[in-house]
Amino acid sequence: MNKEKNLLTEDNLTNINIKENTMKIPLQITIRDMEHSEALETHIIEKSKKLEEFFDHIISCRVVVEVPHKHHHQGKQFNVRIDIGVPGSEIVVNRDQSEDVYVALRDAFNAAKRQLEDYVNKIRGNVKNHEAQRMAEMDRLLSEE
Repeated sequence: MNKEKNLLTEDNLTNINIKENTMKIPLQITIRDMEHSEALETHIIEKSKKLEEFFDHIISCRVVVEVPHKHHHQGKQFNVRIDIGVPGSEIVVNRDQSEDVYVALRDAFNAAKRQLEDYVNKIRGNVKNHEAQRMAEMDRLLSEE
């Protein structure tokens, strides 16, 4: 596996730019205020690959995982932000305050997939026109009277 990393460590910030032969999209992973983990990085890469399998025209993907500084909570709270560049648009997902980083990633990537599905349906013209459906229902009801 050909992997290129650019690690910046300054004030607990880790910024990873990854290029892999198996991925077409440039992936940027930023980990803030927490320890960098190969397992976490691998998990993010795998989740990103699944998005690309669903829609292969993704231009870019940036994932930020952080532990915000909140003193009134006991235990760690993880925030995940995913920015996905697609032709003509950008999909942004924020998932805040999960106590397990993997749950936060799961929820964020599930939300990203749903938004990506909506985007794909929109560009393919598969978006439901609720107004047309209501009018058809009104016409049907009026014709029955």
